Amino acid sequence: MSSGRQTSAERIYGRDLEVGRVYQLSEFVMTRAELIDFALKWDPQGFHIDQQVADDGPYFGLIASGAHTFAVMQRLSVLDVYDHWAVIAGKGVSDVAFLRPVRPDDVLTGTLTVVEATSDDRNRTLVVVDSELTVAGRPVLRARVSSYVHATPAV
Repeated sequence: MSSGRQTSAERIYGRDLEVGRVYQLSEFVMTRAELIDFALKWDPQGFHIDQQVADDGPYFGLIASGAHTFAVMQRLSVLDVYDHWAVIAGKGVSDVAFLRPVRPDDVLTGTLTVVEATSDDRNRTLVVVDSELTVAGRPVLRARVSSYVHATPAV
């Protein structure tokens, strides 16, 4: 099985990242089974795991955990963007907003927009992206994510 990793010649370095660049994320279908399985393990509130409780609750049906929704955004961000960058490590996440519930069979997609790329004297670039996850074009999650990326290939 291939790791999907690129060679250093194919990697995108901090020096190559442009503020304002928008990266499109692929799609992820939130299945009912996966929604419940995740919630049973990590966020076992009734409106995530029990159809009757969810139907009688404020959301009128099952909804995904916010932690699960964020995990989907992270997965798509890694597969579609971060795996192509020369990432060193994440630095932080801020301004997380859960805007709408995610329901079974929703198709999630989204964008990452580079809002800052600042290099330092240690061959690192602090890259800040505004992340947005959507369902049918409507935002369900927004967050600002910062990571360190190698500014240039190691010499």
